[in-house]
Amino acid sequence: MEKLKTASRPRTLGPEELRFAVKYDSGFATTEELLPEDEFVGQERALAALELGLGVAGGRFNIFVSGLAGSERLHALQRWVASRVASAPTPGDWVYVHNFQYPDAPRAVYLRARQGVQLKQLLRNLIKTLKEDLPKAFRQEAFDKEKAQLRERYGNRAQELNAQLDRLAREKGFLVQGGPGGNVIIVPLIDGKVLQSPEEFSRLSEQERKDIDRRQHELMAEMSQLTNKQRDLIRQMEEDIRLVERRFCDNLLTPLIGAIEREIDNAEVTAYLGEVREHILDNLDDFKEAPAAPSPFAMFPMVREQDPFLEYEVNVIVDNSNTGGAPVLVEMSPSYLNLFGTIERVVDRFGRVVTNFTRIKSGSVLRAHGGYLVLSLEDALTEPAVWKTLRRTLRSRRIEMETYEPFALFSASGLKPEPVDISTKVIVVGSPLLYHLLYVWDEEFREIFKVRADFRPLMEIEESHLLAYGRWVAKLCQEEGLPHFERVAVERLLEFGARQAGDREKLLASCAEVSDLAREAAYWARKEDGQRVSARHVEQALQNRVFRSNRIEEEVRELITNGTILVDIEGKRVGQANGLSVLEIGGYTFGRPARVTASVAMGQAGIINIERESHLSGNIHDKGVLILSGYLRNRYGQDKPLALSASLCFEQSYSGIEGDSASSAELYALLSRISNIPLRQDIGVTGSVNQWGEVQAVGGVNEKIEGFFDVCRVKGLTGDQGVIIPAANIRNLILKPEVLQAVSEGKFNVYPVRHIDEGVEILTGIRAGEIGEEGTVNEAVTRRLRELALGLKAFAVSGERGEGNGHFQERS
Repeated sequence: MEKLKTASRPRTLGPEELRFAVKYDSGFATTEELLPEDEFVGQERALAALELGLGVAGGRFNIFVSGLAGSERLHALQRWVASRVASAPTPGDWVYVHNFQYPDAPRAVYLRARQGVQLKQLLRNLIKTLKEDLPKAFRQEAFDKEKAQLRERYGNRAQELNAQLDRLAREKGFLVQGGPGGNVIIVPLIDGKVLQSPEEFSRLSEQERKDIDRRQHELMAEMSQLTNKQRDLIRQMEEDIRLVERRFCDNLLTPLIGAIEREIDNAEVTAYLGEVREHILDNLDDFKEAPAAPSPFAMFPMVREQDPFLEYEVNVIVDNSNTGGAPVLVEMSPSYLNLFGTIERVVDRFGRVVTNFTRIKSGSVLRAHGGYLVLSLEDALTEPAVWKTLRRTLRSRRIEMETYEPFALFSASGLKPEPVDISTKVIVVGSPLLYHLLYVWDEEFREIFKVRADFRPLMEIEESHLLAYGRWVAKLCQEEGLPHFERVAVERLLEFGARQAGDREKLLASCAEVSDLAREAAYWARKEDGQRVSARHVEQALQNRVFRSNRIEEEVRELITNGTILVDIEGKRVGQANGLSVLEIGGYTFGRPARVTASVAMGQAGIINIERESHLSGNIHDKGVLILSGYLRNRYGQDKPLALSASLCFEQSYSGIEGDSASSAELYALLSRISNIPLRQDIGVTGSVNQWGEVQAVGGVNEKIEGFFDVCRVKGLTGDQGVIIPAANIRNLILKPEVLQAVSEGKFNVYPVRHIDEGVEILTGIRAGEIGEEGTVNEAVTRRLRELALGLKAFAVSGERGEGNGHFQERS
């Protein structure tokens, strides 16, 4: 048997290379000494985009913000925007008033800030004054005297008409008498005497009766003319009385209207007040006192359909009285009603569904006029009719108020308010995926949202960013009344931020996750009645997080320990390696080893991915397996055909597998099976590989190392156990203290490799060597592949000659 060459001692990472700690250069004892920090640190690119979006007026430069995390992201964005636009001019108010010419089309009026409520109060005071002073004016002596003169003048004219009627009747031989109810009775005269009864009339001759009938018809025709003159006289008298009332009211109303015009210097208001003046003068009866005499129908009082003074109300739909600078609103629930408003309808006392202009309610898009509206686009897209209406509104820059009835068969609003021109800049928050989807599939989206502010999740470890963590915590403690943090506690938060970032040179750029951990640490400090939060409290919070979430992890580890899940951590096996995978369950991520096996036989099927054939692998994992075929061809197929049928499998895997981080473990198992050289089972393997055999960085390297370490710890550490990782992942190593201690004591090892040959030597203990170099793994692999190729050729030749039993033939 050929003598194999022993590999050189592999490089392992020492404790000093694995240990990671963050220390402040500048000194502070507690966060109480630090000033609060703005949430957005290390986001220069995103903030520059926001500045541009805020600064460019019009042109549909609305802003799409991606990358922000945490439930407070909308309010954090609101605070930042508000700080930048605090000195901007305050926009005006929007009001709706009654349209006296077209009552179904209420008029929208734009006023300066604080004038909306002012105009509403001035109109209310005007109506209140008129209701109090007009009845008094109608009781003035001058008013009564002028009305008396009118009545006297028209009374004389009426008497003249009555006298004329009486003379005309006597000329025709009749007498005019007053009857019941104000009616007029015409009685014929015979020889100057009044006929007393119908019997007397019947005793007259036929000729006399015909003569009386003829004269009566003539009198009635002339009386009709006189009656029309009386009616015209009464109508003219009423018009003159109304003119007197109008003149007296106008003397009182004009100064009041003029005072409002001077107070609210606005052309639209002036025109509206002119209509108000005419409407009041045309409806003075509404301001008169009710008659003192009780109505005979008091049990059934007359009920008016609506308040006669409702038409003089002012509906303030946007009030910036208490706004300083441009308004910055957050819409937490972006439904249609909350964003665009509605026209409310009510059931009146007669059971009818009615509405009026005072029922117009504005939404946040209109209330943010002249300012900024922040909302979650992902929430808005799930609301009916919101996205379509939002696009139309931002495109036209005007909003039309209408009744929102998504489930009604027909609309019964009856109102068509005047559209309102708006200059609202909308800032939506969403995921990068949502941005790209809308950008590709919605043409209007790219025209409406021309600015994208993309917040990165990580930032560099530098002094200003380190200090930002301390200032974030200081702000949190001040706002929520938490105990302040010691410097070492903040440094532990920094290590947490680096661990979450998965990079020794990066930190989480989101204060949301840091704040949550700080709150939990403060809880443990308060539970101990501590005045300050120490590093021990932060560590306790982290351990408690793991305890709350790692039930599945412990159950998987128990299954491995009792042999239900087969994982060997000692001895050697041919065609078998311990791959390291990562599972994420409910936001908790942990690593676990998985047995990867390979089988090889003569044939031409190439490498079969069992996971793919059973539809349990993702596209990236499939790609990783295909790369292995490329590596074999590139390394071993230059002087011979590769005549093998091999299969790769993740044993006891019953769910989907994705990613290429196990491709190096699969390649090790495959090379072991081909060369028949066993692999160490006390070493876990992670790393992807390319067609040149270079081992590439993977994600979740800390969880993978710790997952394999925990299994070894439970079964017993021997000092030979360890993991192989890509050398490119050294910068990502931020391991928990238990692993660091085991490495320091020589009980666990971490091997960084850059090429697949380095891992082969660690797992086999044999020199990888080059092809043609005797006693090396690569020579053993190429020799076996040549044997398979020659064997397949010989088998094919013998099959053509009819040799063999003929039952089994390989088919290409």
